[in-house]
Amino acid sequence: MNYKIKDIKLAERGVDRIEWAGRNMPVLKMLRERYSETKPLEGTRISACLHVTTETANLMILLKSTGAEVALCASNPLSTQDDTAAALVKKYDIPVFAWHGATRDEYYDHILSSLEVKPNITMDDGADLVSTIHKQKRELLKNIIGGSEETTTGVIRLKSMAKDGALMYPMIAVNDSMTKHFFDNRYGTGQSTLDGILRATNFLIAGSVFTVAGYGWCGKGIAKRADGMGANVIVCEVDPVKALEARMDGFRVMPIAEAAKESDIIVTATGDINVVSESAIGNAKDGIIIANSGHFNVEINVDYLEKNSDSKRIIREQITEYDIFKKKVFLLAEGRLVNLSAAEGHPAMVMDMSFANQFYAAKYLLEKGKTLKRDVYVLPEDIDRTVAADKLETLGIKTDKLTEEQKRYLSSWEIGT
Repeated sequence: MNYKIKDIKLAERGVDRIEWAGRNMPVLKMLRERYSETKPLEGTRISACLHVTTETANLMILLKSTGAEVALCASNPLSTQDDTAAALVKKYDIPVFAWHGATRDEYYDHILSSLEVKPNITMDDGADLVSTIHKQKRELLKNIIGGSEETTTGVIRLKSMAKDGALMYPMIAVNDSMTKHFFDNRYGTGQSTLDGILRATNFLIAGSVFTVAGYGWCGKGIAKRADGMGANVIVCEVDPVKALEARMDGFRVMPIAEAAKESDIIVTATGDINVVSESAIGNAKDGIIIANSGHFNVEINVDYLEKNSDSKRIIREQITEYDIFKKKVFLLAEGRLVNLSAAEGHPAMVMDMSFANQFYAAKYLLEKGKTLKRDVYVLPEDIDRTVAADKLETLGIKTDKLTEEQKRYLSSWEIGT
């Protein structure tokens, strides 16, 4: 088996950590039990470009147990857990092409290596795999039924491709499933972002001025967690509806260049470029901490920091100190995903639902993919509700059910006041 990892000797520790995460992913366990005999993915080749974490490992194990041939590469150079990669290779016979701290060239070499299985289905987190296929490996398109995308940033890229007529196969926006963005983005990103900041800095959140750029589901989660820890939260937005929502949720709202003047911490979660701009850096108070929780390392203008700083140094693991305009600016995790670079990413309990959606996306593509146009789709609502129902069952939670009378009432227009 071909693979590219840092150290196969790390496998034993990785197995223990994968099993620990698996204990908190009961929906994936349920799916393995439900489909391991019928093997709905039998004969399917899947290239997956996802964060190589213990949670992702459990998804890979599910895909293989239901019949798929899987190859995994990383969707971020700093998110790979090397022991997890080693365990997948040695214990589970799943080829992995990733190591922590890969250079840009190594990162794309790993993506190309994962494509050697000639996939029928792609799984992406940021759309780098899809982009690589469309730019460099178009000969693979004839084998591909469809793909799935995990994150907001990737969905934005894919919708842009579809709009331009460049997308050559259908994609399922797993990110847009309710059981993904309502929970993964809000609760997962919210908790793991604060976790990353705390591990990197050991900074006291209570009493700090904490600015969140972007008030989508990720931003809402981050703001809520920071608020819960006692921070004075500011929200920066370009969408007037979201800005109004943030204000009514109890947060101050202002432009980021203004917020930088008083912020102790700024976190970006927008999916856009240079959100922490030249003006925000210029206005920043001495000692400001800047972090990114959006997928790509473009949200903070790191080039501006590099070009205009008098000096820089690694002052602590995951913290780069820039001496700029006679003040100190502290950048976390090189501007990359702070929750995965400085911490372990989302808790397994929430990824349980996200990765259940990834499994169902692959199954759905095998069943319906050849009938779909080259566009971006959301999984059918009944699949979303199945994932939610499965999660509730694993939690031991029961809900009410509509009576026949209530169903008739909801489907009728004749009955009024």
